[in-house]
Amino acid sequence: MEPIIVAYIGIALTLGLSGVGSIFGVTIAANGAIGAMKKNPDPFGSYLILCTPPSTNGLYGFLGYFMTAKYLVPEITMFQASAICFACLALGALNLFSAIRQGQASANAMAGIASGHDIFGKSLMLIVFAELYAIVGLAAVFLVAQSLG
Repeated sequence: MEPIIVAYIGIALTLGLSGVGSIFGVTIAANGAIGAMKKNPDPFGSYLILCTPPSTNGLYGFLGYFMTAKYLVPEITMFQASAICFACLALGALNLFSAIRQGQASANAMAGIASGHDIFGKSLMLIVFAELYAIVGLAAVFLVAQSLG
């Protein structure tokens, strides 16, 4: 197999997994928002904000592509291609699970807000903890890309 194909497989995986994770996470959060609005529609702005954290993971997949794009040339070595492939695979997997879990935590926070609890700010901080690991994955792709020199 040509090295460039190996690299593009990694790129495809990070874009696909990150996008799928964001789709699931945002859908889970949106379902939570719809349920919460049935109970208490007044804090719609809070529900809307809580739907956004899972969407960032799909963007991290694109950033991973942009960080590695300059190496996607016909002269790429198998070492470079493998490094890109595995770094992007890790980023995609982290984004997939991070987005889904953020969506679940967001839906739970919305249920609490709909019940009258004042937990928006505290919940948002807790939801962002899952984001940290997606950012760590993105940083790893950046470091791998920088090491390919």
